[in-house]
Amino acid sequence: MNQLDATKSGFLVCIGLCIFILTFIYVRNTFSKVPSEQKSFPDTAECGVYPDELCSALFEGKSAAPQIGNWCQIIHQPEMPDCIRTPCNCSTVLKSLHFITRPLSEEEGNFSLAYIITIHKELEMFVKLLRAIYLPQNVYCIHIDEKSPQDYKTAVQNLVNCFENIFISSKRENVVYAGFSRLQADINCMKDLVNAKTQWNYVINLCGQDYPIKTNKEIIQYIKSKWNDKNITPGVVQPPHMKHRTHLSYKEYVHSGTSYVYPTKNMKDDPPHNLTIYFGSAYYVLTRKFVEFTLTDVRAKDLLEWSRDTYSPDEHYWVTLNRLNDAPAATPNAQWEGNIRAIKWKDQEGVAHNGCKGHYIRDICVYGLGDLQWIIESPNLFANKFEPTTYPLVMDCLERRYRLKVLQQAEVPLEAHWHFQESNYFNMKLNV
Repeated sequence: MNQLDATKSGFLVCIGLCIFILTFIYVRNTFSKVPSEQKSFPDTAECGVYPDELCSALFEGKSAAPQIGNWCQIIHQPEMPDCIRTPCNCSTVLKSLHFITRPLSEEEGNFSLAYIITIHKELEMFVKLLRAIYLPQNVYCIHIDEKSPQDYKTAVQNLVNCFENIFISSKRENVVYAGFSRLQADINCMKDLVNAKTQWNYVINLCGQDYPIKTNKEIIQYIKSKWNDKNITPGVVQPPHMKHRTHLSYKEYVHSGTSYVYPTKNMKDDPPHNLTIYFGSAYYVLTRKFVEFTLTDVRAKDLLEWSRDTYSPDEHYWVTLNRLNDAPAATPNAQWEGNIRAIKWKDQEGVAHNGCKGHYIRDICVYGLGDLQWIIESPNLFANKFEPTTYPLVMDCLERRYRLKVLQQAEVPLEAHWHFQESNYFNMKLNV
């Protein structure tokens, strides 16, 4: 071998060695970025009878269940049911999506609830929520954000067309987080609901990322027994650190898919009618008479107008009116009581809850698998917030448990399509 050939051979060996070393370093570094608990997939058998056995373990708070569940929900990716994005005839919609088509007890049949549901995304999550709370004696107003894509609006409309007691609000808003438009969306639905054929007793507002913890029967019994036909609006006199929300003037910005609320330098006038402003939850449970009062009383109308340029007015409007002594079904002396919504707020970590096992958005927990036990043990009527595209097993478990609980409480013969599955393998503390 001459010197040139030897040089070439050495050069090729050097290149090969470099490639090997670089490849080894890349693979090692890539693998090291994966958390240690995720470096090996569980055997498919570890998923058990999926998802029932895993759900049971998650509801019981077994420590290994979230880790196994996170991998199993990747292996068992749920398919979007037919009739959600693809139009079906209404008979198929009712049966394939497992809607309950009769009142489940005499008590429930004689006590109608109205629901306001504001949505803008997550079509499948909306369907899961709707079929959980749907009963033919109730009535449902759906507010779709005007900014939502047309195919989303069309899919919701196709579903709604199959039900006489579900309708889209007659006026739609471009909803901005913490803006007046969010409050206006509820009021638009209220105006439609008071003119609906169903003579409902109470109205409850929800968003598309809520899900019930308590059944329809349990909600009615909670209203009757704990509140004696009063409104439920948790809240207190506006604390000093919240006064900027109503002392400064705010504006909504909506442009090219971006929307937000921003403060101006303008100070607001005092509230009309010398009203004391309260601060509380945007979620409520209100009597029909109170809703009619908010739509007609001069104080309510003036407060609404005054609130147009405030920050997150839905967190002061309802509670302020419900503290008026002469408002129908008012609770002037109430404070934070009222178990309406289970939410894990970031600033309450370590005090009201043991941390978010999913992730936080705007300081609110999007529930992960490790949150399931906390959710079902909550005394609240509903929980927020859910993201089935991120944590599909969370919703699979909750849906199965919730439907089994509903059917267990039913006082009428059950229809076959009301069941999500022919048999189950749950061990689920349904009495919680």
